[in-house]
Amino acid sequence: MDLSQQAASLPESPGVYIFKDAAGAVLYVGKANSLRNRVRSYFLESRWTDAKTGTLVREIAVLESIVVGNEREALALENNLIKQYRPKFNVLLRDDKTYPYIKFTATEKFPRVYFTRKVRKDGVAYFGPYFPSSLARRVLHFVHKSFQIPSCTVDLTRPHPRPCLQFHIRRCLGPCVPGLVTDAAYAEAAESARLFLAGRRDELIKNLESSMAAASAEQRFEQAASIRDLLRTLEEIEERQRIASAQGDDTDVLAFYAEPPLVAANLFHLRGGRVVDRREFYWEDLAEFDPAEFVPSLLKQLYLEAEHLPRAIHVPADFEDRALLEDALSDRAGRKLGISFPQRGPKRAFFDLVQKNAEHSFAQRFRVLKPTSRAISEALQNALNISELPERIECFDISHIQGTDTVASMVVWEKGRMKKSDYRKFIIQGAASEGSSRNDDFAAINEAVTRRYRRLIEEKKKFPGLILIDGGIGQLHAAAQALETLQVLNQPLASIAKKEETLYVLGQENEPISLDRHSPVLHLVQQVRDECHRFAVTFHRQRRAKRQTHTALSEIPGVGPRTAQLLLREFGSVANLRRADLDQLSKLVPRARAARILAHLQDLSDPHNRSS
Repeated sequence: MDLSQQAASLPESPGVYIFKDAAGAVLYVGKANSLRNRVRSYFLESRWTDAKTGTLVREIAVLESIVVGNEREALALENNLIKQYRPKFNVLLRDDKTYPYIKFTATEKFPRVYFTRKVRKDGVAYFGPYFPSSLARRVLHFVHKSFQIPSCTVDLTRPHPRPCLQFHIRRCLGPCVPGLVTDAAYAEAAESARLFLAGRRDELIKNLESSMAAASAEQRFEQAASIRDLLRTLEEIEERQRIASAQGDDTDVLAFYAEPPLVAANLFHLRGGRVVDRREFYWEDLAEFDPAEFVPSLLKQLYLEAEHLPRAIHVPADFEDRALLEDALSDRAGRKLGISFPQRGPKRAFFDLVQKNAEHSFAQRFRVLKPTSRAISEALQNALNISELPERIECFDISHIQGTDTVASMVVWEKGRMKKSDYRKFIIQGAASEGSSRNDDFAAINEAVTRRYRRLIEEKKKFPGLILIDGGIGQLHAAAQALETLQVLNQPLASIAKKEETLYVLGQENEPISLDRHSPVLHLVQQVRDECHRFAVTFHRQRRAKRQTHTALSEIPGVGPRTAQLLLREFGSVANLRRADLDQLSKLVPRARAARILAHLQDLSDPHNRSS
């Protein structure tokens, strides 16, 4: 039975259809109110004039379908299957900036808080989403300052000899060092932070009032005053939130700009009549771009499983499944959610503004408009989930040939440019300088990082915003071990693996970062990594050439290190020395020795002698 016959035999019921190629890979997932009618339409010759449909039909080898109870169930199943299989003919959401959350590691003995953009089923608590992303960082800062719960990568399962800077500036209670805080005191602070993040402010305020009264009764007046100030801050936050919620408006506006196969979309979030955040999305392979399919596909992937739903969504134009999607999202929200396409008035004017921003995003991504150094730093901070803005990056690489002449390099990027005056070279002196296994790279990285940052500590200089290692997880951990030996805690550290161009961040190794190839963050990291590699290779070649030159001259009878150095200073290289005549050479060394040197060099240049 061919595919058109299979399509004709499908039931006239709601469901999802799946097209696969001969290798079993999923090409396309779609939903239908009537499976038979929808799937049969693909095999009508009249539709083959559509380039996308024609290409798709030519690749289909297997047809599968799943019958469901109604079209709303089909909508949900279609969305789940698209996320699972990521078919190449579907419009796939490629998110450049997902919503930020705050992760609270309640399962740890000493819970910590982290900024994250990935919500996982790992048993810990996630709070959010927050937008703009700066709000999540402000909330984290408040948690550090008010409750002294850290966002660090320190191993708290074992004791450490001294705390980091965060303890000394009262942003952490110091659970890493025995004796600085009791388990009970840390647990109380962590519970207060959890109640704050969960929005249970009334319960938190009652607990703090009890603690303040107890501290005052025990004449711990400084602690009581600190709790009093925290209570005032919490009451101010509550008041601001009540004012914002009373202002009402809660709308998302979606617009796009397309020059197929390139597409950019912007999603603006309005809360209380103000723009609080926006998200940008990019596609590079939508050769057959159809707005009627693009908009609903994007909305389904954005909202069907979203944690927060607005009251209204504005889109460029009407589409087939609008009423169905409205009903599904209204059910999830527990209230009416409208999807509309404004035609005139203030709403249309604002939509046009979002449209212009989408066009600007398109130009910035695909026409390579250079962003500012601060914008790149902020994007890097968001991509790597690091706490501070990385205005300075120090990058390390290793170079050797089969374990010989091992060297390391360090290059510096600072505030938008490479700072060559701060570049450093390292001649690897430990065991890594003599071996030939890949593990020697780890030892070499360890040595270079140790020497660099021991010196910074001795000179009491500031550490960079980010240390970048050219390599994978092994090199990352070698650098981390070096920092730990120096008792450097909470230093942002990442590595970039070659070929895959995957970024690994210390403390987030189970969440490797794969950036879009047009991402300015990836371009920056590649620029710094490539410059570090160039610098390391150049230094390695210089060292190797120098060693080989000295070796060639030292093999000549009567030529010692001083004579070799004298000859190289005068002639520059062995090749120039070989071209010199006896009279020129006799000005530097006795004539008999000069004759022996030239004869020896001539023997080396004779291919018959070399082959023997």
